[in-house]
Amino acid sequence: MAERAASLPVDLPALKQRLGRTGVWIPPSSAVTADEERRAVAEIEDLGYRTLWFGETSTSREALTHAALLLSASRHLMIATGIANIYGRDATAAANGANTLAEAWQSRFVLGLGVSHLPLVSGRGHDYSRPVSAMLAYLDALDATSFAAPLPEPVPRVLAALRPKMLRLAATRAQGAHTYFVTPEHTRMARETLGPGPLLAPEQAVVVDTDPGRARATARRYAALYLRLPNYLNSLRELGFSDSDFENGGSDALIDAIVPWGDPETLGERVREHHRAGADHVAVQPITATPEQQLKDLRLLAPVLNH
Repeated sequence: MAERAASLPVDLPALKQRLGRTGVWIPPSSAVTADEERRAVAEIEDLGYRTLWFGETSTSREALTHAALLLSASRHLMIATGIANIYGRDATAAANGANTLAEAWQSRFVLGLGVSHLPLVSGRGHDYSRPVSAMLAYLDALDATSFAAPLPEPVPRVLAALRPKMLRLAATRAQGAHTYFVTPEHTRMARETLGPGPLLAPEQAVVVDTDPGRARATARRYAALYLRLPNYLNSLRELGFSDSDFENGGSDALIDAIVPWGDPETLGERVREHHRAGADHVAVQPITATPEQQLKDLRLLAPVLNH
């Protein structure tokens, strides 16, 4: 009897090659129609980006069905959830959904999982008191799920992780970590915690604008949500930022560290800093007012990021 794909190890070097050095991160907005999103995905692929990450919220498209929409609109693009909330579906549904996507689209899907944040999880009626234990139990249940259809290989999975306990779990029970709202210094720390082998794929928000006041105002609008969430604040404190940096929309030092701004070459250098710090792949998220403007910015960045 052939060995089940789920029991086989993921080929990490091959996964890293498929993901490429740079990808795109898009917000989980349902402000655009499915047809508009399909057209944008096709152009992102044509621009040379290798991987598309997307988020999930309680008001957005559901993560696994959203992934199917994105996979169906592309030919070779890797599609990754960044992240699917473990409180949004039980482990059996997540495993079967991910396996279905991987089998139907020839291993172009990566399952990114996360515990989300206390106010978002408690608002759904769940207990957030032990997020690392909750993730461990979820991973155990994923591994215990059987899938009847043939799989060419197991579904790669990564964990949203910021601090050492979840990073260590990402190294031992997943193929690596997807970090968000981080700096190259955090990437260096995360690589040290993960060790040399696991995938490390940080998100990097950017503002394509050379005017300091306007660019920082754009960055502060984006950062406002994250500066209210304890997980991010605790991570930033470990990087040396203080509570005063979180006031009034964030200090210039904090905003510039998290959301670089400037011309494409300046922003490309920030991506290279993450690579030098140990990232295998960087998911770039242009911060804009509209999806149309984000696509325009991706066109400007493509020659720098995909050369």
